[in-house]
Amino acid sequence: MEVLSLQILLILLFISLFFYLYALFPSKKKPANKGFKFYPIVGALPEFLRNRHRFLEWTTETLSHCPTNTAVFHRPGKVHGIITANPLNVEYILKTNFENYPKGDRFINLLEDFLGRGIFNSDGELWRVQRKTASYEFNTKSLRNFVMENVEVEISTRLVPILAKASKTKQVLDLQDILERFAFDNICKVAFNVDPACLGGDGTSGGEFMRAFEDAATLSSGRFMYVLPVFWKINRFFNVGTEKTLRESVKIVHEFADEMIRSRMELKTEKNDEDFLSRFIGKDENSTEFLRDIVISFILAGRDTTSSALSWFFWLLSLNPDVEGNILKELETIRSSNGKNPR
Repeated sequence: MEVLSLQILLILLFISLFFYLYALFPSKKKPANKGFKFYPIVGALPEFLRNRHRFLEWTTETLSHCPTNTAVFHRPGKVHGIITANPLNVEYILKTNFENYPKGDRFINLLEDFLGRGIFNSDGELWRVQRKTASYEFNTKSLRNFVMENVEVEISTRLVPILAKASKTKQVLDLQDILERFAFDNICKVAFNVDPACLGGDGTSGGEFMRAFEDAATLSSGRFMYVLPVFWKINRFFNVGTEKTLRESVKIVHEFADEMIRSRMELKTEKNDEDFLSRFIGKDENSTEFLRDIVISFILAGRDTTSSALSWFFWLLSLNPDVEGNILKELETIRSSNGKNPR
């Protein structure tokens, strides 16, 4: 009770401070190209509190009004940084001068419970080792063929039948949800050579893993939305609220991954090197925990990027029927040249 009372007291203090400063320094009409609104002492905190439930939309709107699509973001507690939607800046940060932009301790600590020290949550030499190994493996013909075979099976036996049935029965589908399940099945096959059957099939254990994975990813990233880090740390210490749910979700994800790693290690001497995990197991210096971190990061990358890209692709197609027609014509030409009847 004392902890909750302290949290409530701190929240009320911040709210009171906000309204006081808002009255003391009323906002004036300014050209819509100055980035995030900045208030004395509290920085962008008032706007952040007002918009954190729609953080992506808010930052997108703000950056769209900036000449360089880039703005500085300040919050109390030395939380500050630069948010950009400028492709040239993104290229500079992620490619041209990548070494100069480490994730840093704050980022790593917030996500460590879920991602450990996988490629998305590491810097320096640890990042380079994972990047080099993953890059090498994905350039091997055998793994590329393994990916293509799994994707083709998932499309022909699950995705297309679901879409065809919905078209025939006029059923409304949540396309992004369908594509997330499609991507999750594929990435688990490629990562573990295990089919969670989230898209079609019973998918009982796989469905639990997918739900736990989604909760762990959402709640871990949600830590960035706290006004003060002490709040989520208190919840984690007492194992209450979202931190309790996060701990339970991470436990399910880790147990699933650990079981897959153990089963692969038992088959280490047999020919079982098609999936991504088996290739990393072949390197004896990798611990079980490190293997788990690598694979979890790999699943996170493959699931979100694929489903998001495909969702946007189909949305853009729906807005551009002429482009859709051109794609269909090109596919018909390719199928005809391969001796297959166009459908």
